[in-house]
Amino acid sequence: MTTLWAVSDLHAAVRVNGDRIDELVPPNPNDWLIVAGDVAERIDLVINTLARLKNRYATVIWVPGNHELFSRGQDAYQGRSKYDRLVEGCREIGVITPEDPFPVFGGVTVVPLFTLYDYSFRPPGTTVEQALASAKEKQIIMTDEFAIAPFVDVRAWCWDRLAYSIKRLSRVEGETVLINHWPLVQEPTLYLRWPEVALWCGTRHTRSWPRRYNAMAVIYGHLHMPNRANIDGVDHIEVSLGYPREWQAHGGLQPWPYPVLTIDEKTGRAEHA
Repeated sequence: MTTLWAVSDLHAAVRVNGDRIDELVPPNPNDWLIVAGDVAERIDLVINTLARLKNRYATVIWVPGNHELFSRGQDAYQGRSKYDRLVEGCREIGVITPEDPFPVFGGVTVVPLFTLYDYSFRPPGTTVEQALASAKEKQIIMTDEFAIAPFVDVRAWCWDRLAYSIKRLSRVEGETVLINHWPLVQEPTLYLRWPEVALWCGTRHTRSWPRRYNAMAVIYGHLHMPNRANIDGVDHIEVSLGYPREWQAHGGLQPWPYPVLTIDEKTGRAEHA
């Protein structure tokens, strides 16, 4: 049986996580693998890790997370240029990105997305500036503010990505699987230990996408809280590995890698795994 599997937040620079990545060997060489962001921060490690996985799976689909976008002042690639270089590297090894034609798995269009965040997952009635100031007062600031924001206008890039993604999604017919590093709806962030972290976790403008674009499932990562929740009739599934202290704590909560769809051998159509 051919299966579409999903993982995210591999954080391959962590030595112990390398052993877990080695476990990603498909039972069927025709299986596909979704990698929903945060492979690593260095371009070479991202591409090398994805190349290893591409040697095992028939198709690998990658979307960027915030860690892939982290840069330093002396880096050759920063902000948008770093993403462009990652896309170029993925194409060289045959890995599908959000810039490529959407692949079809058993009649279901698999849609890799890259939407970023725009600080709109914030308390009602507050401005972005007020929400960020409140987070800083509580000393809750994501590394994104030092490793992404100095090199690009994050909100403008997010809005560019939303317009680009809607244009492409509008051409898709039939059922889909939507993939994004950041959750497409705000509900998963309600369980964060520090609510302020939600500022860096997505955008309200994707709220309607799962229903509008006929999603059988939404695959995401980022929060390091593996979970499956049905929201407005669509399964939203976080497939993070995370850091060792995290996956050692939640290792048995749900399958990893996560089986998203399988292809029925008789009909050739994809169905829930």
